[in-house]
Amino acid sequence: MLLPLAWGSLFFPGLFGLCTWGLRRARPAWTHSDCVMISTRLVSSVQAVLATGSGIIIIRSCRNVVSDRHWLAREYVWFLIPYMIYDVYAMYLCEWYRTGDQNSRHSLTIFRNFLSKNRLMITHHAVILFVLVPVAQRLRGELGDFFVGCIFTAELSTPFVSLGRVLIQLKQQHTLLYKVNGILTLTTFFSCRILLFPFMYWSYGRQQGLSLLQVLFSIPYHCNVANAILIAPQIYWFSLLCKKAALLFDAPPTKKDG
Repeated sequence: MLLPLAWGSLFFPGLFGLCTWGLRRARPAWTHSDCVMISTRLVSSVQAVLATGSGIIIIRSCRNVVSDRHWLAREYVWFLIPYMIYDVYAMYLCEWYRTGDQNSRHSLTIFRNFLSKNRLMITHHAVILFVLVPVAQRLRGELGDFFVGCIFTAELSTPFVSLGRVLIQLKQQHTLLYKVNGILTLTTFFSCRILLFPFMYWSYGRQQGLSLLQVLFSIPYHCNVANAILIAPQIYWFSLLCKKAALLFDAPPTKKDG
């Protein structure tokens, strides 16, 4: 427990500082705000790749979706805790730079704006830290490593979301890369954050010889409630992504001068 916690506490802030320093040297024309925000996205993408890779390893190792074990299912959660704490601070730092007055002190107004604009994401992180971590590390006992691995793979969409934010930051929304990345974002988000839940039910049902509908009534009620709570914000975020994609691809072509 202590080792992955310590590694995570050093790794994510250290990587953020290294990325910021490297971007400042490699792209002197970029503002410090650009470097900070892009570094935040790079660190998020690295964490997503690590989480997705861990999830795939766990899923492939667990032939019995209920009882098979893999050490990453517990150890990566400890590694993830420092990231969640770091990420909340990184979001606040981005909000501070977004205000445009980098000489001002970290005022209460900026903090309130940060809480207001990021309340859903902050709630998401708080639920992970104070609900999902205890469930994953203690309350589930020795069962369910396969499903923990599935939850890890939900991070597959994060690098594409992050790339989209970086392209917006650099005012590259008009490029083909932005449109292709938008399609990949929608595809991975839908596959790994929404279809993931039916896949977990199907995997359990296949092993137990149950249909998807039978699984709903055969597993404990609190499992269905927990999955509903987890999928609800994913559906909301996916709807926002779809609206943004509709605006992007339905935008009328620029008229030529007469």
